[in-house]
Amino acid sequence: MGLLVGLPEGDPRMSTLRRRRGAFDIWPGFVDALTSLVMVMIFVLLIFAIGQFVLSDTLSGKNRALDALNARVAELAKTLSLAQDDKHALDAKVAELSASLGQASSERDALKGQLDTATSEASKLAADIAALNALKQQLEAEVARLGAELDGSKQDLVKQTALTSAAAAQTELLNRQLAALNEQLGKIQAALDIANQDVKAKDAKIADLGKQLNLALAHKVGELERYRSEFFGKLRAALGDRSDIRIVGDRFVLPTDILFDTGSADLGADAQARLARLADTVREVAAEIPSSIDWVLRIDGHTDKRPINTPRFPSNWELSTARAVAIVKYLVVQGIPAHRLSANGFGEFQPLDGTDTAEAWAKNRRIEIQLTNR
Repeated sequence: MGLLVGLPEGDPRMSTLRRRRGAFDIWPGFVDALTSLVMVMIFVLLIFAIGQFVLSDTLSGKNRALDALNARVAELAKTLSLAQDDKHALDAKVAELSASLGQASSERDALKGQLDTATSEASKLAADIAALNALKQQLEAEVARLGAELDGSKQDLVKQTALTSAAAAQTELLNRQLAALNEQLGKIQAALDIANQDVKAKDAKIADLGKQLNLALAHKVGELERYRSEFFGKLRAALGDRSDIRIVGDRFVLPTDILFDTGSADLGADAQARLARLADTVREVAAEIPSSIDWVLRIDGHTDKRPINTPRFPSNWELSTARAVAIVKYLVVQGIPAHRLSANGFGEFQPLDGTDTAEAWAKNRRIEIQLTNR
């Protein structure tokens, strides 16, 4: 303003000064705009930094979860490896058991073959002895006839008081024939004695083979009886000490109600847990049974006398059989070999208590488990 003082109004310098002053007035707005831009950039950088921090934290959490997942995968891989090792061991055990079973079957077939051969030979010897006896009887009859003729001839010769040359020759011939027949009869008797000795030897051999076979069968039955007792003891411990679970003779009897609902053959979670313990017990005992014993686990289903008639179970036959089959199928899933299992259904036709009461019905609704020979 001071520069304009003293200059006339129309002076050109006055106009120039005014234009320069207008130019200087733009600078404060430019500074404000620049400041605003800087603040916006700082805000954007701050947002970016916060986003980077959040992203880093998220990535860190993802990495931790990934590490945990990798550890879990490694653990599952290790478990799978152990399971495969167990499977290989079980396969080897099954192969060993199959080989031993085949060997035992071969030995049994060989014993049966020897027994059949001995029996056949004994039959042939008996037939030979019968033929020799018949021939002996024929020869004895011939000797008796010739002796009678000889006696008659001698009597005739005695009566005639003198033997003719023809009579003497006939007598000599009869004597030679009689001697030959006696010699042949002795040979036949010796052959009969030898045949009788062979028959006695064969009979003794047959008796010895039968005794060996009986001893072998008794030994196998005794061995299985020992494993059956061990199996029942472990099974009772696995299923719990319940008063309604009993051992009757060679059978393990448990009520159907602890495995199935009324009129059903479906296994619930609790029933599957019990059967899993049963499968563990079977595997444990089966590992100890020698391969020479051809054993089978028999599952028998029984119902009470109350009738049933549904589309799935037209009678108690189908219900009892379906329950036994359901147990067998679950045991197969648990790793028990199918050729070692048998499912049978008896309906209501083999009751333990024949009275018509609720207690009798409960007792008759049962599953029987039997470890027996095939």
